[in-house]
Amino acid sequence: MDIRYKNTVDEVKITSEITREQFALLYNTDSKEETEYLYEAAREVAQKHYGKAVFLRGLIEFTNYCKNDCYYCGIRCSNKNAERYRLSEEEIMSCCTEGDKLGFKTFVLQGGEDPYYTDEKICEIVRMIKEKFPNAAVTLSIGEKSYESYKKYYEAGADRYLLRHETANEEHYSMLHPANLSGAHRKQCLRDLKEIGFQIGCGIMVGTPKQTDDNIYEDIEFMKDLQPHMIGIGPFIAHKDTPFKDEPNGSADRTVNLLAILRLIFPKVLLPATTALGTADAKGRERGILAGANVIMPNLSPTNVRGKYLLYDGKICTGEEAAECNQCLRRRVESVGYKVEDARGDHPDFIK
Repeated sequence: MDIRYKNTVDEVKITSEITREQFALLYNTDSKEETEYLYEAAREVAQKHYGKAVFLRGLIEFTNYCKNDCYYCGIRCSNKNAERYRLSEEEIMSCCTEGDKLGFKTFVLQGGEDPYYTDEKICEIVRMIKEKFPNAAVTLSIGEKSYESYKKYYEAGADRYLLRHETANEEHYSMLHPANLSGAHRKQCLRDLKEIGFQIGCGIMVGTPKQTDDNIYEDIEFMKDLQPHMIGIGPFIAHKDTPFKDEPNGSADRTVNLLAILRLIFPKVLLPATTALGTADAKGRERGILAGANVIMPNLSPTNVRGKYLLYDGKICTGEEAAECNQCLRRRVESVGYKVEDARGDHPDFIK
């Protein structure tokens, strides 16, 4: 192993700081010996704060309607091949009931930016879930809203909000999104959410078109300023009905390297091993856990809609029942020496 590489891992682990040059060194290595040293350091940091616990988040993809036309996304509004759907309140509650039976203590309501779901509707759904499952956390992932809307969701009982910032670089942002969307506004949404009191999650896709190492380093700098409670990353995977259909997919190896780097820089952050990583690599989620990740988000959506919520091609687990998915993930977690913890899995700063 290059002694410079080893010393860099040790230094970042001790200081939780990283220079542009150090990032490039750790991120781009293909050496098995070097990456294993990096992953071991990340595991040690994760275990210091969480032991060998992995937390499950029950994902409910409740609408695939979206008013936006992001160039990478399979549910973009101009995709006429998407088979659209919306779940009723009863269907959403049924998903939560199933998740509760399976031991889940967090429900994640994820959807496109669908104007049908007004603030009043979202607040009513949040209140219904919290009333029936008072010990569970409710996470929303429904895009860019106003400060006032976010405040309503929080007051209705929502605990967390996930909003990937996608890229901190404005020029790169404009390559991924139409002109009516702004990276600056998206970042401001995250600041608003944090100010209101949510546990917040941001994140990026690894290997999006035109992405550079400098872009990712800029993302890290933004995240250091924001100090999110969760960081969600996964490899870019192209969708056949988007302008990026012929672009190469992002690297699973680079994604796992970045997970480990993020664990060293943000020791207490909640870090998912994402479904996209599991799609890019059959053992991707296990590799993610062994590189410092400690969250997995199994799908609780009804099986008849799972194949319709396709942000990218080839998504795994679209045909499995929730119970199947749950058992499979628990076995996968245990196969690498970790254990699913049936708990809310809050960020340490939010544990009373």
